[in-house]
This record gives sequence, C-alpha cells and structure tokens, in this order.
Amino acid sequence: MQSQQPHFDVVIVGGGLIGASQALCLAKRCPNLKIAVIEAFAASDKAQPSFDDRSIAIAHHSANYLKRLGLFQPYASYVSAIETVQVSDKGHFGKTHISAQEYQVEALGYVVEVKPFGLALHKQLAGENITLFCPNKVTAISQQQHANQLTLDDHSTFSAALIIVADGAQSAGRRLLNVEFTQQAYQQSAIIANIEVAGGHQQQAFERFTEHGPMALLPMSDHRYSLVWCAAPHEIESLIAADDTAFLSQLQQAFGYRAGRFCKVGMRAQYPLIKGQASQFISHRAVIIGNAAHAVHPIAGQGFNLGVRDIELLVEIIAQARATGQDIGDYAVLKQYQAQRKRDIGTVLCLTDSLVKLFSNSSRAFALGRSIGLSCLNHSSTLKKPLAKQLMGHTRQGFLS
Repeated sequence: MQSQQPHFDVVIVGGGLIGASQALCLAKRCPNLKIAVIEAFAASDKAQPSFDDRSIAIAHHSANYLKRLGLFQPYASYVSAIETVQVSDKGHFGKTHISAQEYQVEALGYVVEVKPFGLALHKQLAGENITLFCPNKVTAISQQQHANQLTLDDHSTFSAALIIVADGAQSAGRRLLNVEFTQQAYQQSAIIANIEVAGGHQQQAFERFTEHGPMALLPMSDHRYSLVWCAAPHEIESLIAADDTAFLSQLQQAFGYRAGRFCKVGMRAQYPLIKGQASQFISHRAVIIGNAAHAVHPIAGQGFNLGVRDIELLVEIIAQARATGQDIGDYAVLKQYQAQRKRDIGTVLCLTDSLVKLFSNSSRAFALGRSIGLSCLNHSSTLKKPLAKQLMGHTRQGFLS
C-alpha cells in the first residue's frame, strides 16, 4: 500500500437513500470517522435511478430514528402522515383497520416523495465532513489484511478500513466482493403512479388484495395517493398502454370506491417484483446493506424500513467498536452485524412472501380462512398488536407491550 494513497475509515458504495442515510447517521453518531461516499449519479441528475418520482413508506420506528439524527422532518412539504390503515380482501367480507390513535402515536408511518427526500439528504451530505466521489463508479475492490483498496472509473485509488455496500438491487459492489445474490421472480410486476382522489384521503392508507395481486394506496400531498398495483406482467403492460381515462376506470373497478373517486393519474412506471437475499451480509472488511442485501415484495411497505434497521444496527456496532478501541473492519466486529440482522431480514422476507401466496390463492377455502382471519384481527387487539408492531417497524421487545 502506497503511503500517499488516501485512506478512509469507512467508504460507502452507493449514495442513494440508504447509502446517503448510512453516511449521515454514521457521521452524526461518530463525528471523528473519516467517511467517503461513492455515487454514480449526481443527486440532481434526471438519470439518478434512486431519486425518481416514486414514494416510499417510512414506518414509525424508522421515522423516529432518522428524526433523532436530523435526517427526517415529518412536516416537510414532501411528507404525508399515515394515520389509519385499512386491509381488505376484494370480494370477501374480511377486513381489518389499524389506527395511530389506538396506539397513542402521531402516525403509524409516513409517505415520503423520493426525489425531494433524496435531494435533502445530499444537501446534508455536503454540510458534513464527508468526502463525496460523484459521479464515480467502483471498478475494483482489492481485499487486503489491514484495509481494502478501491479503484474508481477515473483510475483514482484509496483504501478503507471498512466498505459498506449500499448500491441497490443490481449492486456492482456486491459483485466485486464475489457475494452471490439468490433471487426468485414473482409472477407479478407493479405499476407505480400518483393518483389524485376527489375529496382528499384523510391520511388513510389502504392495502387491498385482489384476484390479480395486491394493491396499495398511500396518502400523499395535494389530495394524492401513491399507488402500487401488482398484477401479472401482461396485465401491467396493458394498463401502462391505456390512456388516462381508461386506466382510471380500470383502477376504480379493481379497487372499488373505498378510497373515493379517482380523478387524475400521473406518470406510470413498471417494476418487476422479486424476492432475494445475499448469500452473506459481510465479507472481509465489508458489509452489504439495503437492497444490495435483500429484496422484498412491496406488499407491506417493508423495503426501505428494512434498510433503515440495517443502518441503525451497523451504526451502533461501529460506535461500540470505536469506544472499545476495536478495529471497525475486524471480522469479530462484523459478525455481530450478520448474526443480529439475519432474524429480522428472514422474518420480513418470509412474511411478505407468505402474504403474496396466501392472498393470491383463489381457493374458496383459502378465501374463507382469510376473511375469518382479517375479521378476528379487527375484533381482537391482542391479535392485531403483532401486525401493528410489524407495520410500524418495531421489531424489538417493549413497544406496544
């Protein structure tokens, strides 16, 4: 290793929502760390895939954590609170209703527009003592005993005690570490669009299961919903091709009038749906987080929140290692992260996959069982509590106990 080569304590590969949040949370918790972020696209670049026109659900726990560190403002113009959630099964009697008031919280979670949130995070990155390599891509990672060496597409090189890979589902960083990613494609794709509803949404979210796949409506600003509509790929292609009037008519027919009358639709985008997980979450002096480590069906809005819990644990493990004089890239430190994240990630992958399969089954017996189950949840606070806890992102003991 050349002595003049720049060295960082932590280098984060990927500056999207998870990568930027990881850098900021770590910088605020451990201000003496020398941190760098490598991102392929400028935040303001229209081609930036992480900051598109989608919205994400930020659960109660994730919102509280990011708010404490100054990364999230619940009253920002691009944020809308979720005060109630209604879960129903189209054509069947079962449904359940969860409200923030039941659990004495301001909101079950929040819907956040990705583009302005991403720009706000990058504005904060510029104000912290964080080195940003952008636009740059990592072309090589050489894992060595005391530090990993990274080479960028402009041929610059530097070393890091720890690399955090957070560059999304098609992770180049993960491939450079030779970590496998096993994935299973669902026989579904999703349409993402913003829908305007007459009369407003009263901060209510909907999860609706249909014979074609799940649908979700999440409240946004300006009387809009963020729509996630899952169906077979050929059905999605037809819906993408339809004009706005035909699309809204088909949406109204599929969803019903529980959320009101849909009157306007924005740009529509199509996304394939997969379940996937990295074969391991750590490598030599490296950790893989966010969508680079796990991919979940959007059925319960768990994706970003799973990534935030990755961030939260990793920040604490690094902070503890620093406080006790340990090498933050040492295997003994990183294996704590892998051991503690396995259960939560496995639970969420299993839960979302089971929900997709359970509610995609047209059997009358299954439908009756689903309806009875949803009705029982709605009438029993004891049975409903675990669902509410998962929805709000509280995976540890204590909350709602």
